[in-house]
Amino acid sequence: MMSANQDPFKKDREDSGVHTARVDGETIPLILTLREIRKTAKDWQTFSSDNPLMCVLHSEAHVRTVRQLPLEIDPPAHTEYCSIVEPIFKRPKSDPAYAVAIERIINQALDQWFQANEPEAVRGLALPIQCHALAVLLQMPEAAAHEWISWGVHVFHDRDDGNDAGPVLEAYTQKQFERAKEEPGNDFFSILNEAEIQGRKLSMEEKQGYANVTFAGGRDTIINTLSSIVAYVAEYPESLHFLREDEQHLITATEEFVRYVSPLTAITRKCPHSTALHDQTVAAGGRIGLCWPSANRDEDVFDQPDKVILNRKPNPHVGFGFGPHNCLGAPHARLVIRSFLKQLCNRIETMQLIEATPKVEQEETFSRMSGYESVTVRVTPR
Repeated sequence: MMSANQDPFKKDREDSGVHTARVDGETIPLILTLREIRKTAKDWQTFSSDNPLMCVLHSEAHVRTVRQLPLEIDPPAHTEYCSIVEPIFKRPKSDPAYAVAIERIINQALDQWFQANEPEAVRGLALPIQCHALAVLLQMPEAAAHEWISWGVHVFHDRDDGNDAGPVLEAYTQKQFERAKEEPGNDFFSILNEAEIQGRKLSMEEKQGYANVTFAGGRDTIINTLSSIVAYVAEYPESLHFLREDEQHLITATEEFVRYVSPLTAITRKCPHSTALHDQTVAAGGRIGLCWPSANRDEDVFDQPDKVILNRKPNPHVGFGFGPHNCLGAPHARLVIRSFLKQLCNRIETMQLIEATPKVEQEETFSRMSGYESVTVRVTPR
């Protein structure tokens, strides 16, 4: 249940503003307050993103071989790499047909979902919506989404056989770049095949870096947010009535669910030089973490931070990051979430929560809920 989504960083945030995490034998200070996270996120000279395979708490060397672009690179090169894909990720704001396509996808997913007596919302609803919506963003055929669905909720760690799926993703994107070379079009892979940087075509490693973060970065985050919305509405069915009262509530509720769920625990930065951080010293080459969910519960910024307030305003959350590396996919994610809320209002009279199994991230020094493994409900359509 949503009430299980407690804040494990509250005491450290109030006491020192830092949580000292132990991850795979490494000590990583996590910055906890919104003010300090915003300040740190903008200071790329002191806190660098140029640290391939290490952008999250645990090394991803065992699930990918490429630097994620433009995530794991600093300005000024970061700006140039961003400019290549910005037109793709700005389409939700500029293309009127985009929202229509997303609503169609959500309605088709709901049609299928309603067929079950007690439908499940993670793999049964949120996963197919995320994959089909990604196909719209990347201008890929709808059939491609069916293969992506088979990868599971997290493309790196969710195979049915228990093995990591990173090599599957890299093999797939390699094949798609080769396909697009033979049959060029206006899709994501064709665009990157033709893209240039500093007067040269992108290397295959660079193209794979873009593809890797595009497929992995926004997957479980959107899925966790959509399934958390289902759990919340089922737990608080009166919320649908509130959302229907004013279309502005769909906008504020979108931001509030992103703030409250905060699926990604932290993005890390490397310190090129020895750096003082509160009462600690981070050695040259050491890492710090920007703890987004802690910032999004900062009681100095948010009134009743542990409560979902659907019309919260202002809401200066950092659920999509902050600074130069603010999430390029944020316009797409916002549109998907807002459209999802709208269709729940249009098509569901009420929902009853049957069972919800939280997804818990267990680390040596903290544990936190980042979404759900499964959410089963009973639905009364309108």
